[in-house]
Amino acid sequence: MKKIALIAAAIAFLGSCNSNHPVVQQQPSTVTTPAGLTVTLPPPHETESDMNFPEVIGWKKGNKPTAPAGFKVNKYADGLQNPRWIYVTPNGDVLVAEASTEVGFLKRIGAKIVGISKAMALGNSANRITLFRDTDGDGTPDLRKTFLSNLNQPLGMLVLNNYFYVANTDGVWRYPYQPGETTIAAKGEKILDLPAGGYNNHWTRNIISNADGSKIYVAVGSASDHGEHGMDEEQRRANILEINPDGTGERIYASGLRNPVGMDWAPGTNTLWTAVNERDELGDELVPDYLTSVQKGGFYGWPYSYYGDHEDPRRVGERPDLVQKALVPDVPLVAHSASLGLAFYDKDAYPEKYRNGAFVGQHGSWNRSELVGYRVVFVPFKEGKPTGPAEDFLTGFFADKQAGEVYGRPVGVTVMPDGALLVADDTSNTIWRVSANK
Repeated sequence: MKKIALIAAAIAFLGSCNSNHPVVQQQPSTVTTPAGLTVTLPPPHETESDMNFPEVIGWKKGNKPTAPAGFKVNKYADGLQNPRWIYVTPNGDVLVAEASTEVGFLKRIGAKIVGISKAMALGNSANRITLFRDTDGDGTPDLRKTFLSNLNQPLGMLVLNNYFYVANTDGVWRYPYQPGETTIAAKGEKILDLPAGGYNNHWTRNIISNADGSKIYVAVGSASDHGEHGMDEEQRRANILEINPDGTGERIYASGLRNPVGMDWAPGTNTLWTAVNERDELGDELVPDYLTSVQKGGFYGWPYSYYGDHEDPRRVGERPDLVQKALVPDVPLVAHSASLGLAFYDKDAYPEKYRNGAFVGQHGSWNRSELVGYRVVFVPFKEGKPTGPAEDFLTGFFADKQAGEVYGRPVGVTVMPDGALLVADDTSNTIWRVSANK
């Protein structure tokens, strides 16, 4: 009965996405990416578009995710409320953004929420940032304090030039900040308005600065799946924006990125990379999520095409000029895996194969017949370039895959100063710490 409730709720939630689309007759296409990796794209609608939400049951006592041999996994923190993103300050404090999709959003679109609230980390968003400090260096925090509250679905965080920046869903704010502060008491200022809402929501906003702190990059996801409600609501969305630290000088750094969330710089380079959550409703294997370098002025296809010039059958012939210039992303990831978190490993505590590579948190699918994702994958790099496909790193989130049960859903990932990896598991309200055995 639980499974039936999940499916019924999902249909109510996403029913408007199930309109009839013309079938574009085409053969499977094998694409070679700029990184030399290959991906085979089936024809659109080769399989039916399925809805398959998980049931999150939480971690039972003694259970935890599984890492490769030579690593150990410990619980860093629990009892949070939808911990979505993690940021480490220059002095080593760990900040956790607690936020979620609001139930009110589902009510506004007339969706029933029976059974899917927990699966999708929905609820009354905590709208706060919690600070953790490990004063004795044993890998377990001994100080926990509310750092900043009364926010509006916060995600991205940044310390720059004696300011603390936070990206809310509707804008970027900054607050005076001094290293070591355990709470923000000063009044903040909104330096950039951002578009919020939209049918598919995509409320997360991430931020990152360049090496010299002269620019800030802001990731803004689309308002829809494939522009089905018109492109007017997509202004300044499906983009990575570039601004000055005071919020001025906005320009579009890259576009056509349906939902870019994780951002990081490849070690030893000035190249920005992002993890992108691609579109739905085209079948089990379309469209693969991806990890890609971000070219200044680059266009990555959304909503008119994907993986270069493969036209979305729902937008055929609308913008051939943009389809022609669409870039092929570097690293294909599993379709519908909800690849969101991204962190390059720039420490030396892990074995050599992991150094300078990328970790990607996959929150997990709903739009395919078999659940995929629910793991952290690793992509090897050398000299700033990918050298192979993604491989499993942190797994064990499935409780019973056939029954659609998962313990939790990983999202944000970040590397600690001591070389451990922290993983935010938002639906189980837990932060995991993955360290190498000494």
